Amino acid sequence: MSQASSLRAVLYALGANSGILIAKGTAAAITGSSAMLAEAIHSAADCGNQVLLLFTMGGLFSIYEGWHKLQDSEPMSNAGIAIGVLVVAIVLEAFSLAGCIREIRKVSGDRTLWRYFRTSRNSELIVVLGEDIAALAGLAIALIAIVVAVVTGNPVYDALGSMAVGVLLVIVAVLLAIEIKAMIIGESTEAETEAAIHRFLSTRPEVAEIYNVVSLQLGDSVMLAIKARMKETGSAIALIDAINIVEADLRTAFPVVQWSFFEPDNKK
Repeated sequence: MSQASSLRAVLYALGANSGILIAKGTAAAITGSSAMLAEAIHSAADCGNQVLLLFTMGGLFSIYEGWHKLQDSEPMSNAGIAIGVLVVAIVLEAFSLAGCIREIRKVSGDRTLWRYFRTSRNSELIVVLGEDIAALAGLAIALIAIVVAVVTGNPVYDALGSMAVGVLLVIVAVLLAIEIKAMIIGESTEAETEAAIHRFLSTRPEVAEIYNVVSLQLGDSVMLAIKARMKETGSAIALIDAINIVEADLRTAFPVVQWSFFEPDNKK
């Protein structure tokens, strides 16, 4: 995944969420809707630098706000404004999600979105994907809650909508935290990439046998440790030259490989 693709996906989300945040905040102030306020907080969390922290805080506040409204329910005013804003927000979020999925499909192959979320090492797209899916789900929940509250005349449904959005935010924060934590503490590159690197090395005329290939994903870059038996060269200088050629060609074939440590050996 290139930096340009990740940046485009992030910009899709940032542009959509900035506009949605303003619209939601205005609608929440006019209508007094708890679900609308919860969605405004959701968008604020999406736009913040500390995404995971704000997701969790926003979710807890939305749950609290909904619980508070359950104890002291007040009818909404100008509900049509909230409904209109939510419909527009759904369209914008759908555009953002479509942009993210378009970038993911360039590198995901035949993997499902869930499998990509679980196996990808691209933190930017994982965060954007999780946020966009959660945003659409939250908008749908808020829209249903407000419509039901208007149809029944019971503001309790609006409060329940706020709590449901809050629970959704907390769940998304936990899922993202689990995925991002693995990237922070370090993990291997994607299995498909590591297998392709192993195949590449195995076909090199300079390499007699591959003993081990260990990878470490560092952001968009990969660090490799390779242990292999090299073909007989007759001298140490020729051996070093052969290793240097393999490493140079490896970086050409796999630009994500920024560092490689090659250990020639004659046993596993």
